[in-house]
Amino acid sequence: MTAPDILLIEDNRHDSAMIMDALHEHDMRYRVFLLNDGAKALGYFADVQGNTDEAHPPFPRLILLDLKLPKVDGIELIERLKSNERTRHIPIVVFTSSNEPRDKMKSFALGANSYVIKPLDGDSFANTVSSIVSYWLRTNAPIHDDLGGVRAEGFPREMR
Repeated sequence: MTAPDILLIEDNRHDSAMIMDALHEHDMRYRVFLLNDGAKALGYFADVQGNTDEAHPPFPRLILLDLKLPKVDGIELIERLKSNERTRHIPIVVFTSSNEPRDKMKSFALGANSYVIKPLDGDSFANTVSSIVSYWLRTNAPIHDDLGGVRAEGFPREMR
């Protein structure tokens, strides 16, 4: 299995469709894998015992994460992914309708790389998605690109 460029964790079908439409509209041809709840997202990264699966294919280059998710919320996902040495380097962009200061503060305190509030207007929504993806997948130069992949075992021991 080829790793997705973007792991989209979004429970709202309308929002996930708008995100996919925005990528298509802006001719951004990235592999996107959609998960619609937080438990599935944890399962994507871990085996049944909660340990990161050694046989798992390379991880995504970007996680686009809604905060208000069923089963396991986005805040817990950020905490779990950023506290795991194998996944903490994956950029997490919170893309949410929440403008609550406590959600922003908690997201950044736990290691989210960016916090973006979903625009209500369709054109603004599409342009925002395009800007996020363009920055994180085209402009940003992540460390894992220099190390030949996005798996932590590719990092030199002193960087783990």
